[in-house]
Amino acid sequence: MTPDVAPGSPEDAPADPEAVARAVCLRALTGAPKTRKQLADLLAERDVPEEAAATVLDRFTEVGLIDDAAFARAWVNSRQAGRGLARRALSSELRAKGVDPEVAAEAVELVDDEDERAAAHRLVERRARSMSRLDRTTATRRLMGMLARKGYSGGLAAAVVRDVLDGVAAEGADEALLDYDEEGALP
Repeated sequence: MTPDVAPGSPEDAPADPEAVARAVCLRALTGAPKTRKQLADLLAERDVPEEAAATVLDRFTEVGLIDDAAFARAWVNSRQAGRGLARRALSSELRAKGVDPEVAAEAVELVDDEDERAAAHRLVERRARSMSRLDRTTATRRLMGMLARKGYSGGLAAAVVRDVLDGVAAEGADEALLDYDEEGALP
């Protein structure tokens, strides 16, 4: 009797290491794009011999199934737009994914200074609304910390936080003035 193995799983494949490597890579690429290093690590975890892994990874790269440059561009677009990450954080994440530093640098160049500043501004505006009851020093410290964790430089973070908090303070003053009638008394 055969052991309980799901049909089409790598264990079901012939003992050919390249066939196992192909099956593992195809299954991994079905869910989401992966870098060459991520796939190499996965093959190493599955005890695929290095030579077979390299052959399959080379072939997948040749036919375009593995494209670290495309992966890096997509990652930068997604993470910058969705999470508001700064270039420094994006570079760090790409390095952790095994993307070549030059390829990562090219992808991160897609984010210019204005994109980065606008993303920081959106993040701070969104978060500042929930901090209306905090004193300015505490709000500044928390907002600066949030931006630092997302990879923003101290100078940019300070400028954006100051701009947003000044705007919030001005809005608050305008609203307070609306609470008074023409003679300066509360209605």
